[in-house]
Amino acid sequence: MRRTILPRERLIVALDMPDVAQAERLVAEIGDSASFYKIGMELAYGGGFDLIARLAASGKQVFLDLKLHDIPNTVERAVAQVARLGATFLTVHAYPQTMRAAVVGRGGSPLKLLGVSVLTSYDDGDLKEAGYAYEVSALVARRGAQAVAEKVDGLVASAAEAAMLRARLGDDLILVIPGIRPTGAKAGDQKRVATPGQAIRDGADYLVVGRPVTQASDPRAAAQAIVAEIADALT
Repeated sequence: MRRTILPRERLIVALDMPDVAQAERLVAEIGDSASFYKIGMELAYGGGFDLIARLAASGKQVFLDLKLHDIPNTVERAVAQVARLGATFLTVHAYPQTMRAAVVGRGGSPLKLLGVSVLTSYDDGDLKEAGYAYEVSALVARRGAQAVAEKVDGLVASAAEAAMLRARLGDDLILVIPGIRPTGAKAGDQKRVATPGQAIRDGADYLVVGRPVTQASDPRAAAQAIVAEIADALT
C-alpha cells in the first residue's frame, strides 16, 4: 500500500547553489508551492547547515544530502551531530558497514536515513571503470536488500530501478528518486532520468528536482506543474 503523502510534499526541490541568500530567495519565490528542500554538499559547506533550522521553523522539511561514508566510528558520530539539526532525511552511502553505523548514530531521533545506491550520473561503463563486478541494476538491487537488512529507512536510486525495487522489497522502504526531468527538459549530467509521472507510477515516494525548477524563468510555476503531474500519476 502506497504511503499517504500529499503530492506537494513528494516534491523535493534541490537547492544546489553556492550561498544561503540565493537559496532563501528561491524558497521565498516558490512559496507554498513546495514544502521540502534538499541541501547538498555545495550549499551545506557554504553556510547551509544554519539554514536547516530556519527552514524547519517555517514549516519546511529538509533533505540533507551529504552522502556520508567513512569508518564506522566517524559515521556514527557525524550522524549523531546531524540528528540535532532538524533535518528530515540524511543520506549515507549504502555500504552495509556505513549504514549500520548511521543507524547507531541517529539513536532515537526522528531523523530518517537514506542509503545512496548508485549515483544517477553512473551507467554500467562507469561502474566497470570503478572496479565493480555488477551492472547498475544488479548493484542497486544488492544495495536495496542491504538497506533493508541494516534497517535504514529508505534508498536513493534512479527511476530506472524504482519498479524493480518495489517488486523486490515491498512498500516499507522509502524510495527517493533524483534525476527527474519534466518532458522536454535537458538531462544535463544525469544518465538515468525519468519524468515525474513515470517515476511516481513506478513506485517513487519522493522526487528530487533541481535545475528544472531552480533555473526556470518562473520557479513557482515550474514547481506547481511538477506537483500537478505527481497528483495525476497518483490517481
